[in-house]
Amino acid sequence: MSKSVGGTKILLEERDIPTRWYNIQADMPNPLQPPLNPATKQPAGPQDLSPIFPMELIKQEVSTDRWVEIPDEVRELYRLWRPAPLYRARRLEQALDTPARIYYKYEGTSPAGSHKLNTALPQAYYNKQAGIKRLATETGAGQWGSALSIACSFFALECQVYMVKVSYNQKPYRRLFMETYGASVVASPSNLTVAGRHILAEHPDSPGSLGIAISEAVEDAATRDDTNYSLGSVLNHVLLHQTVIGLEAKTQLEKVDDYPDVVIGCCGGGSNFGGLSFPFLHDVFTQGRKVRVIAAEPTACPTLTRGKFAYDFGDTAKLTPMMMMYTLGHDFMPAGIHAGGLRYHGDSPLVSQLYHDGFIEARAYNQKDVFAAAVLFARHEGILPAPESAHAIKGAFEEALAAKEAGEARTILFGLSGHGHFDLSAYEAYLTGMMEDVPYADEDLARSMANLPEIK
Repeated sequence: MSKSVGGTKILLEERDIPTRWYNIQADMPNPLQPPLNPATKQPAGPQDLSPIFPMELIKQEVSTDRWVEIPDEVRELYRLWRPAPLYRARRLEQALDTPARIYYKYEGTSPAGSHKLNTALPQAYYNKQAGIKRLATETGAGQWGSALSIACSFFALECQVYMVKVSYNQKPYRRLFMETYGASVVASPSNLTVAGRHILAEHPDSPGSLGIAISEAVEDAATRDDTNYSLGSVLNHVLLHQTVIGLEAKTQLEKVDDYPDVVIGCCGGGSNFGGLSFPFLHDVFTQGRKVRVIAAEPTACPTLTRGKFAYDFGDTAKLTPMMMMYTLGHDFMPAGIHAGGLRYHGDSPLVSQLYHDGFIEARAYNQKDVFAAAVLFARHEGILPAPESAHAIKGAFEEALAAKEAGEARTILFGLSGHGHFDLSAYEAYLTGMMEDVPYADEDLARSMANLPEIK
């Protein structure tokens, strides 16, 4: 351990980087419903996924093996920044006057500034092994596009990024970051794809959405033999790769003889949330440990807290397989909130099933409350959090204050999934009083829900 400005930094050695990813599908009491072919509405098999994914990732998507070996080449690149630090937030505890012990796992030390590189590297690796020359993807706030641009640079792959237009305009330095690593970045919806042109014809001023950007990236990959699609969240293999976060956190907490009573992560598609929490849910399922797990999301995109558990398309143009998940409807058009990485209409099938079965909780927060928590955190711990990560901070504050009210010395662990250095325009909006809360309206929710696919 070492002392830091914010508190105690709990470090690991390079040899402590996990050698295996944890697959929660091996331990879930209720298995996932299969994805469905969008045309036939029958269970999708490897042949349905092979046009856009390499076979190794398809195997990981459906595997029920508890542990999956991390390739040596990927683990060697993990060493650039892993193991990531875990902090005891002592100054924050003092500021909140809470008896709770607060820890946060900080993923902002990666070259991309967020947790996304944990899966970008293996995805680029497996595609390179399969002979693919080019990857197409979408990005919301830019963290995923940044990570994949770095991974493609490492493995000498071309990278095409469709960036949600509102974020493209809000975060120009994210675009420049991706282009520095060789990626080609366009605002979505774009004129490069049929899906994009269709949206622009109907809504010329569309701010875009992750659902639209996914449609464009999937179409791009499906129409080129040298290109595959790469997704930064939602899918099983993505959450599998992210479990390095929780596996490291468990080892770090063991070093200080502590264990969380509650684990909190921000949740959009679910990769950061699942990566942190799944290794602790493993203990729930296999050892009977008592751990509360909380997913924090925005009220502007309340997928878990107000969505429906149903089969839905993963994109707006209905190109992807249908997944059983909590969804706001594939036609959902989110408000232009600053937490661009949390503006997805659906959620990970794994997270959705666990929420449906009652193993995790979910809370939704207004963005002004989230930024108030982010600023307080930054002023006491010294790290400027990403707007997405700040949702987990807000959740941790609630738990810390509840512990104070109850007089309980509970242990809280939350995920600080990335830094906010590219999000200063969002902080400016908050600090100058220009930020507005935009909860999702009931009439808009009803309208998007009305178009869910019918499955017999």
